[in-house]
Amino acid sequence: MSLDLSRLVILLVEDNAHMRRLIRDILRGLGVDQVLEAVDGSEALAAMKSNAVDIVVCDWMMEPLDGLDFVRLVRTSSDSPSPMVPIIMLTGHTERHRIVEARDAGVTEFLAKPVTPTGIYSRLRSIVEAPRAFVRVGRYAGPDRRRRRPEGEAPK
Repeated sequence: MSLDLSRLVILLVEDNAHMRRLIRDILRGLGVDQVLEAVDGSEALAAMKSNAVDIVVCDWMMEPLDGLDFVRLVRTSSDSPSPMVPIIMLTGHTERHRIVEARDAGVTEFLAKPVTPTGIYSRLRSIVEAPRAFVRVGRYAGPDRRRRRPEGEAPK
């Protein structure tokens, strides 16, 4: 793994303490020095108001403010501290309609649980090496939902 992630500040939003610890340890193992933590979306918004965050890794199912509502607030709220921050959504619910819903809320990357170091690294690498343009179209605000592949490359 050749990508230097040491300068990134990552906000990890996860209500389950065990999962939060596991993901934090994976991030640190990948070389991320600064991992901020929040247990729900409202705590994450507060953390973003007082810290410059490069990437958010967020669980979907949390109370009282779940990951999807958090993403919508980050993307569209007039007082959002960082509406264009890349967001990786984590969930054990991988039905197609959920992936589409997350994408349409403004999620940058989607990662199914159980997470692996390789899965997390690939999403971070995608964000760092191939960032997508941020767009506002109608009611949508977030990364460009179209994924472009180099000519001749097959879908993965």
